Amino acid sequence: MTRANIDDPHHLASAPVVVGVDGSTAAASALTWAAEVALQRGRELRIVHGLDLDGMRKVFGRYDVWVPPVLESVRTQGAVLVERAQRRIELAAPGAPVSTEVTDESPAEILLRHSAAAYLVVLGEAGTNTLPAHLGSILSSVTSHAEGAVVVVRTDPDADDRLRTEGPVVVGVDGSPVSEAALAAAFDEASQRDTELVAVHAWTDMAFGQFAGDPYLLFPVNDIETDERAALAERLAGWQEKYPDVTVRRDVCLSDPATALQRWSASAQLVVVGSRGRAGFRSLLLGSTSNALVQHAHCPVMVVHPPK
Repeated sequence: MTRANIDDPHHLASAPVVVGVDGSTAAASALTWAAEVALQRGRELRIVHGLDLDGMRKVFGRYDVWVPPVLESVRTQGAVLVERAQRRIELAAPGAPVSTEVTDESPAEILLRHSAAAYLVVLGEAGTNTLPAHLGSILSSVTSHAEGAVVVVRTDPDADDRLRTEGPVVVGVDGSPVSEAALAAAFDEASQRDTELVAVHAWTDMAFGQFAGDPYLLFPVNDIETDERAALAERLAGWQEKYPDVTVRRDVCLSDPATALQRWSASAQLVVVGSRGRAGFRSLLLGSTSNALVQHAHCPVMVVHPPK
C-alpha cells in the first residue's frame, strides 16, 4: 500500500525523487540512497546542482564572477559533476529514468523549488563547503521551508559511515497535526521497506535533572504512562487498519523526544519526524527535535511537512 493521493502532487506517478549533489562524500551517500528509493518505487531520479552564483559574487566580487571565462568554467564544472553522478547511476541500474539539472541558484534554492512537486527531496548531511554556518544554512533552509518530505542522509559513524539498510522505521509521535503527517509517511515507508515500524512517544519535554531525587517519586508517573500508552494506541489504530502489513512496536518513555529518537537512530534504517512538534511556535519552522536529529542522528532522517 502507498500513501498516493490524487490531490497530492508529491505522490503523482510523475513526482520524482530529487537529490542535490556537490561532489562531496556526503552527497555521494545521498545520491546512493535516493537512487535506491527511486529505482525500487519506479520513480524518476532527478540529480540537481546549484552553482550559487550570487554567493560567489559575495565572496569574489561581482566583476570577477561576470567575466565570461569564469562563468563558463563554473558552469562546465557543474555539468561535469551531474554527468558523472548520472553515469554512475545508469551503470548501476541500466534503464533507470534519470535526469539532471544545473542552475545558477544556490543549493537550497533549487531544492526548495523542486520540493513543491517532488516525491522526496534528498540531501547529504554535509557538503564541499565545510564552514559550519554555510552547512547549517542549507540544512536549515531546506528542512524548514520545503514542502512535502525532506530526507537528510546521515551515515552511521559507528559502522565506518555506512548507510544502514536493515532495522526498523522509527517515527516520533506527539499528537500534533504535524505528527499525523509524519505518521502517514512513516507507515508508508515501513510498508514499502517491508520492515517493522517503531512509534516513539516521549511524553515529556521536562528536564528532570533540575529536580533532586527520583522523578518517579515526584510525579504520578505510572498513571501518566498508562494514559499516554492509551492515547498512543488510539492515534495508531486508524493507521494500522490502513496498513495491516506493517508490524508496529510502541515505545512510550519518560524522556525528551530528541534523546529518545536519537537513541533509536543507532539501530533504525530511517527516522521520521514532523517539521514541528507539539511545543512548536508557528514562526519556528523547524522544531528543536527535528533540528537535533538532522544534525546528530546515526541514520537518514525524514522531516515531513504537512500539506499546506
